[in-house]
Amino acid sequence: MRIAFCIGMATASALNAGSLLDFSYATLEQQRGDDKLAGGYYEKAYKADPTAMPLVRIIAEKRLEDGDRSAAFVIYQDAVDARPEEPAIRIEYGDFLGRIGKGDSIAERMQEEAYLKVMESMPGDFLPIERLIRFARDKGNDARARELLEQLNTDTPEAVRYYVATTKSLYDSKDKDAQARTGKCFTEATGSHPEWATTARAASDHFREAGDMAKAISILRSHIAAVPSSLDLKIRLGILLISSKQDGEGVAILKEVLGVYPGKALAHESLAKYYRQQGMPKEARAHAAELLKLRGGTPGEFITLADEFIADSEFRAARLLLEKAVFSHPGDASLMMKLAIATSRDPEAKDKAARLFREAESMLANPADMAPAFLLASAKELLAQGQAKAAEERLRNAIRTFPKDAKKETAAAMRALAAIWTSEGRNADAANALISRAAALEE
Repeated sequence: MRIAFCIGMATASALNAGSLLDFSYATLEQQRGDDKLAGGYYEKAYKADPTAMPLVRIIAEKRLEDGDRSAAFVIYQDAVDARPEEPAIRIEYGDFLGRIGKGDSIAERMQEEAYLKVMESMPGDFLPIERLIRFARDKGNDARARELLEQLNTDTPEAVRYYVATTKSLYDSKDKDAQARTGKCFTEATGSHPEWATTARAASDHFREAGDMAKAISILRSHIAAVPSSLDLKIRLGILLISSKQDGEGVAILKEVLGVYPGKALAHESLAKYYRQQGMPKEARAHAAELLKLRGGTPGEFITLADEFIADSEFRAARLLLEKAVFSHPGDASLMMKLAIATSRDPEAKDKAARLFREAESMLANPADMAPAFLLASAKELLAQGQAKAAEERLRNAIRTFPKDAKKETAAAMRALAAIWTSEGRNADAANALISRAAALEE
């Protein structure tokens, strides 16, 4: 209630001192749920200040709710007559007529006249032209809408955006003259105001889609020169440069952005894609990892990338990525198992691995769900703790469950199991057989 009351007080700043107190009382009573008492205060405030637009709106709506359209009309007409030089009031008056006068030719004529009157005092301004174009299109008069559109001053980002969108809706997409006018609008707007970010992006996209990549890039260059802090469009510039085979500059720009703000996900995504295409997996992985940390991802996406790190002996990078993954997906046992593996192989964090292996095991309802790679890694951890018997059982299970194409991993498990038997002076023949099988797998 307090917030709503403050909003009401802010609106009341448009009122004169004579009606301000009554308006405040009305707002308060409305928040208390006493609409009848609030209505009385609003009426009193309106009588004291019949040209205050907040009160004009409220009282006109009240007359409409009472079914008295003519009284509501008179309220707006009186406000326009009292303040004839204020275009915003005429625009609101026209909007009101359009709302209550659907199908009424007299009301519709008055609505159009209200907008035209504003356009006379503000030629080319977005406000009346947008209303008049909407009015013309409601009447099915697209020719009139096109005529009005060309009178629009594209001196604000909003006007440029409206001009382009309306041109697309008024003309066929293959109309070359309309496309040329859109291109001219963008060229003039970005030339006069290169600092307009939304316009620069839209203009760049327009020329890129039209096949003029040089123009698309030039517009973004001008914008960046005007607003060096515009990092999102700087990223866009880097992407377009790479797309146009200007890789060196494009990559340098993306890296420059990340130097300023490492949290720009699109820059990481673009560099990861670029390095993949260039056959540079290590560089690609670094950016792909940052992207997953920033945007998040599925457990499978984290595991796939972590496996790439592990396969290339980047254990620390794998661990840091998986720590983020486990934080994002705390109930996923597959992530916890992979984190335990990566941690056990990272010299910086190896002493934490035993706890992580236990946590991963506790998350599994069925011990048979342990991944073979997890069994092998946890067996090595158990051996380091002197638990040879438990390690032996893990290794047996790992050898049985590794897929046929995991020859290197299966061989490692066989050698580890053979080493246990040899160190304990038992199963000599079986140990030698395992070593021979491992050698065959490694060939």
